[in-house]
Amino acid sequence: MKKSKSRKIFEVFNVTLMIVLAALTLYPIINQLAVSLSSNTGILTGDITIFPKDFSLGTYKGLLGEAKFWINYKNTIIYTVVGTAISLFMTTICAYALSKKRLVGRTVLLRLIVFTMFFGGGLIPYYNLIKNLNMLDTIWALVLPGAIAPYNILLMKTYFEGLPDELEEAASIDGLSQFGYFWRMALPLSKPILATMTLFMSVSYWNDWFSALIYMNDGSKYPVTLYLRNIMMGATMASQTGQTIDASTVQSIPEGVQAASMILVIIPILCVYPFVQKHFVKGVMIGSIKG
Repeated sequence: MKKSKSRKIFEVFNVTLMIVLAALTLYPIINQLAVSLSSNTGILTGDITIFPKDFSLGTYKGLLGEAKFWINYKNTIIYTVVGTAISLFMTTICAYALSKKRLVGRTVLLRLIVFTMFFGGGLIPYYNLIKNLNMLDTIWALVLPGAIAPYNILLMKTYFEGLPDELEEAASIDGLSQFGYFWRMALPLSKPILATMTLFMSVSYWNDWFSALIYMNDGSKYPVTLYLRNIMMGATMASQTGQTIDASTVQSIPEGVQAASMILVIIPILCVYPFVQKHFVKGVMIGSIKG
């Protein structure tokens, strides 16, 4: 079938728009990569775009040579894996229960969940709660408070509601219990939304430095994001006051430290995303259709 002129114009416009948006999205990352691979002298010229100037790995050597960096990197991996596992488990069972219209008090529970999306307890009450539960300076202070997110529950609930009721009835006739249906049929059919939730949760835990800043006092338990944030703050303050930056804050100027820090933090997420991309789009689309 021959395409009309208007159709061709529309497709050209779409392709052009996507290219522009992709360029706008990728440029900051490429620019920061170029800055991180440039020497201090090259960075000071201020004209780095997408190619390094006076190529140097000095900033990376300084960051990667720190023992604290690897300790905090290990902490981040542990926090992310444990937090994602707990969050996925709790969100899944909660969303599955709420997807059943026969659940007593379902409407009230949903309204309470939505309420928490708009109103929170505040930072000081949160801190006092964590302190009273003796969770300060522990992994649980970073993992449990954000284990269940209202948006994730609603998205997954909508997905479960899209599963045919006839499927559950057939499973019941074959002798499967509610748990058996959930484990053997509902979960295998929900791989797209599970992959989507895993990505959402892991990115959230991986990037979270503020919770550690509030609830952690022991530097050996910091996540790598907070460690790198402290490096950036220390380098910036040193440059502003004319002080010399010691080995613990990396011998480099703030721009190079900031760029290298960002690249080191986003690399794991960039490596994981391609494996869940095919499920990610499908999970978000299907999980948002009903509601």
